[in-house]
Amino acid sequence: MNIWTDEWDATDDWSGGGGKSRRLVGSGPQLGASLYELGPGNFVVYHFHHGSEELLVVLRGRPTLQGPEGERQLVAGEVVHFPLGPEGAHGLRNETDELVRFVVAGIRVSPEVVEYPDLKQITAQARTDSQTGERLWMIHEVETDPHSSNA
Repeated sequence: MNIWTDEWDATDDWSGGGGKSRRLVGSGPQLGASLYELGPGNFVVYHFHHGSEELLVVLRGRPTLQGPEGERQLVAGEVVHFPLGPEGAHGLRNETDELVRFVVAGIRVSPEVVEYPDLKQITAQARTDSQTGERLWMIHEVETDPHSSNA
């Protein structure tokens, strides 16, 4: 497999960011890596994991990284670690006229829970089947309670 070819997985972009992705060969049960490409205006939704740490390596372009402490533009060759929980929250946007290409590697846990604060969603997924007989993949809509102390 070559990270510079334009062969992409036929995956459902459920979050609507418009990016392309491909699982890299050699990804195993404990360690996974995927190649991503964002065209101008495309993005990866702001999110954080409860089970999987991630490491991002920028290969091409200048993506804008959104993190808990604000935003900054990354450059080719830059490496960023995303720890578990809210402190590892991240999203990427391509605000340039050129393609952005990057690799994300991380541990692969199953089940996994991922939170998407901007979408007000939490997902639960696993590599095992659910009670429906299909792979577990659920999206929970987070409702804001006006009476909650967190509102």
